[in-house]
Amino acid sequence: MNADLQDYSHKRYNILTGEWVLVSPHRAKRPWQGQNEAVSNEVRPSYDASCYLCAGNTRINGEVNPKYEDVYIFTNDFAALQSDSPSFSVTDGLLVAQSEKGICKVVCFSPDHSKSLADMAPDEIQKVVFAWQREYEELGSNDLINYVQIFENKGAVMGCSNPHPHGQIWSQSTLPNEVDKKNTQQLNYYKENNSSLLGDYLKQELEKDERIIFQNDAFVVLIPFWAVWPFEAMIVPKKHQSNILSMDTEEALLYAEAISVLTKAYDKLFNTSFPYSSGIHQAPTNGEANDHWHWHMSFYPPLLRSATVKKFMVGYEMFGSPQRDITAEIATQRLRELL
Repeated sequence: MNADLQDYSHKRYNILTGEWVLVSPHRAKRPWQGQNEAVSNEVRPSYDASCYLCAGNTRINGEVNPKYEDVYIFTNDFAALQSDSPSFSVTDGLLVAQSEKGICKVVCFSPDHSKSLADMAPDEIQKVVFAWQREYEELGSNDLINYVQIFENKGAVMGCSNPHPHGQIWSQSTLPNEVDKKNTQQLNYYKENNSSLLGDYLKQELEKDERIIFQNDAFVVLIPFWAVWPFEAMIVPKKHQSNILSMDTEEALLYAEAISVLTKAYDKLFNTSFPYSSGIHQAPTNGEANDHWHWHMSFYPPLLRSATVKKFMVGYEMFGSPQRDITAEIATQRLRELL
């Protein structure tokens, strides 16, 4: 491990976005006198009669959920994107806007109100993976949809409005900003090297074994070299796969195992139900080959020093560029020790 990277301020390059993150390892020793978040050790029941997402309950729009037994998916009652909005554009000098259409869905991971992914067995998470695959294929086949974004916000601190274990899928006509950057970076690399950017990166990471948290026959869980969030992590398939439809049944179970291992380690880190935002970045559904894409799932957790100290993006990070104190290598060691 390069000692300079652990002792001195430096910048690290994000190969997927073309952006930099400032790393300041010497600041990790500073005393904390800032805000402490409240710790929630709430023990939730398996069923909550007041929950809009529990099986058999009535949602806010009057629709009744079926008595589902594993994964349940429905169209978001408060969708951020509309499939029936008119097509229009506005160009008024420097004021530019254009319409955007899409379909938003909610994915309930389990009928058990008390569980998160960290509490579910790999075979239960595999059912969620199968549901993601079906939705990616179905939504992506719609001529209206050119990108399918699968994500989860876990915990109230991440803006999650309902504690029932669930994620979301927002699908839309154009590529979101982060996806567009990753599309460009991967395409440029593929054209120049005729190989996958993430695949080549993964080979280097496996050789060094400095940021690998866990691996099985099909997936690697690691903290990327350019991580921004304190315990940010990424799950990457070892094979060059452009989207989640490339997984067979066994690979889907190994992917579920990787999710299970990581989320369980997160919960052990500060002995709390660990909040995060996670999302899958994969090939657009625009009808093109997209061979340059190597899909991956990222986890962005905000906790920094304990269950009560949260990382905020403020000051220099809002006006300059992202910055972190704890290095990716130290964060990897902390999580690896919990497996």
